[in-house]
Amino acid sequence: MADFVAAIDQGTTSTRCMIFDHSGREAGKYQLEHRQIMPRAGWVEHDPVEIWQRTQEVVQRALTERRLGVTDLAGLGITNQRETTVVWDPVTGEPYGNAIVWQDTRTDKIAAELDSDGRGDVIRQRAGLPPATYFSGGKLQWILENIDGVREAAGRGRAKFGTTDSWLLWNLTGGVDGGQHITDVTNASRTMLMDLETLHWDQELLSFFGIPQEMLPSIVPSSDASAYQRTRASGPFGGELPIGGDLGDQQAAMVGQVCLRAGDAKNTYGTGNFLLLNTGEQLYRSSNGLLSTVCYQFGDAAPVYALEGSIAVTGSAVQWLRDQLKIIRDAAEIETLASLVDSSAHVYFVPAFSGLFAPYWRSDARGVIVGLSRFHTREHIARATLEAICYQSRDVVEAMEKDAGVQLDELKVDGGVTVNTLCMQIQADTLGVEVSKPVVAETTALGAAYAAGLATGFWASPDELRENWLEDQRWVPQISEEERAAGYAGWQKAVQRTLDWVQV
Repeated sequence: MADFVAAIDQGTTSTRCMIFDHSGREAGKYQLEHRQIMPRAGWVEHDPVEIWQRTQEVVQRALTERRLGVTDLAGLGITNQRETTVVWDPVTGEPYGNAIVWQDTRTDKIAAELDSDGRGDVIRQRAGLPPATYFSGGKLQWILENIDGVREAAGRGRAKFGTTDSWLLWNLTGGVDGGQHITDVTNASRTMLMDLETLHWDQELLSFFGIPQEMLPSIVPSSDASAYQRTRASGPFGGELPIGGDLGDQQAAMVGQVCLRAGDAKNTYGTGNFLLLNTGEQLYRSSNGLLSTVCYQFGDAAPVYALEGSIAVTGSAVQWLRDQLKIIRDAAEIETLASLVDSSAHVYFVPAFSGLFAPYWRSDARGVIVGLSRFHTREHIARATLEAICYQSRDVVEAMEKDAGVQLDELKVDGGVTVNTLCMQIQADTLGVEVSKPVVAETTALGAAYAAGLATGFWASPDELRENWLEDQRWVPQISEEERAAGYAGWQKAVQRTLDWVQV
């Protein structure tokens, strides 16, 4: 009997392999970063070959360090940075250039044109997404129109599209030797190309982008051992291993946080923030700037939906203070600095470096720091950066409550920024609700492992997953409603200063 489940977590800045036991505790881990390629302002790329090489290495190292083999594993789950777009030749296995990352803004004109002639309304209704540079459909259109030979190759069956889950699954299951070209419903729901109700690629949406369906992967459930091939013995696992699950990273975090009931919500704090609310089998089409998305689909059960608020710049704002402004030496120092002052003294930092995502969706916005006087110090800017993370999350919560009529009474949190206890206290104060962090913080990889383990019988039911969830820390609001309202009013005023900054 296998004692563990493995997960590959292919993220924006790194790839890791994690191994979990039956209690959901980490039993092994290895992680490697990959390059962030920025050839022009607003362009962000990754090398798919480098990502595949890193994936093989982290798998081998995670297994070797724990002295495990494929027979010790019940299954494999995949989770990934969702909208990042790869196109490759299935005959040679070579990509047609670098992957275009979800943060990339080169498709701003494509997005603007979709909204100018009414096609954007169709996309919102069918795909649940606003036309934006964030999503894969525009990135794939850009590749077809700007990389020589790709459109012609697509017509000959020599160009395949996928997000990074598809790229890894194809390579893990054989690559040029019969690799499986698939994606799951959560990743497909981030393309602007899938009908949220039918869970199929939509021909009219494809026509908006000039995309031939032959390029696209088959859409399968998020957890279903029969839908996925096994890994090849020649691959990094050194044997045939059942692949049981595949989810986009934020949906995987929902599963890892066991947010499996309607009304459950979590916020993941990473490069950006991603706040999701489980809406059950009810599909809500947002009228307040949120995304309607598939939360997960287990086997042949009905899909579970979510409302999502995607925020582009949160943890990366801390990196900006460190790397560009050099206000701090490392990410941990921001908490020390920010704690030296009681407040930001009416300074607001809106880090709209790539425009504003949810709930505004303004690609014309750019970052601002407002309210400065000679009195202010780097300590105030540090605290304003933490407040920006939390105010952006409140923007999303306000929109969710309007869309779904759900009043949040608790927010589960995970991701790297949650080690910053001051930031989490500010989050509780900003929202006016309690904030709860689990013992196992690696919820994205854990969710992929849970999906695989449910599919392969390692866990019998979601009830076992609920038993695994344990709280590590809780933050309770400590400021008055008057202070909360005044702070948020200032934030909303600052957001207005970011708008109409660039011509789209």
